[in-house]
Amino acid sequence: MPPTPRPTLLRPGVLDGVVLVHAGGAEHIAAACGVLGARTTALDADLLDEEATITAAQALAGADMLVCDTGAAFREKGGTPVALQQALQRAWNATRSVVNAAQRPDGGGRVVLIAPRPGDGPEAGAARAALENLARSTSVEWARFGVRVIALWPGEGTGDDVVADLVGYLASPAGGYFSGCVLELGVLAGPSASS
Repeated sequence: MPPTPRPTLLRPGVLDGVVLVHAGGAEHIAAACGVLGARTTALDADLLDEEATITAAQALAGADMLVCDTGAAFREKGGTPVALQQALQRAWNATRSVVNAAQRPDGGGRVVLIAPRPGDGPEAGAARAALENLARSTSVEWARFGVRVIALWPGEGTGDDVVADLVGYLASPAGGYFSGCVLELGVLAGPSASS
């Protein structure tokens, strides 16, 4: 049975025609964007294997957006220096491969790099800063090709649905204005118990 669509700020169909490639455990984001009309596909490769990642990206027909979530693999490795190195290698391999094979040749595209949460391990802060640096430097380098790169920092209590909504927004026409920046999400507070 397919998942029941949950309420969202975005209207159904806003992502019609968008091809979204997801990597590194961003399946929940792909599913949410699919409900909004995006056609989604996984970058099906071991992202630590540079050649396999390049080959998988070359098999893509095109991509409007790459979403690379580094959090899951980072947590699995305990947030250690090894986890940091591998998270950055995965993000770079996915980003470079998809941009070179499926975005830059056609001109334009977006990349969203999702960082680990602050409590995901002792090197989470370094991972977050490194992904911000990757977004900033590649957005400058690839601006001439119309490729926009954004880092997304989920907060400790940020739900997957909030991350998915933000990625959906970034994939929409309105999201085309963001590049070379970091979007930091905090905990959204509801009405207080005393009100």
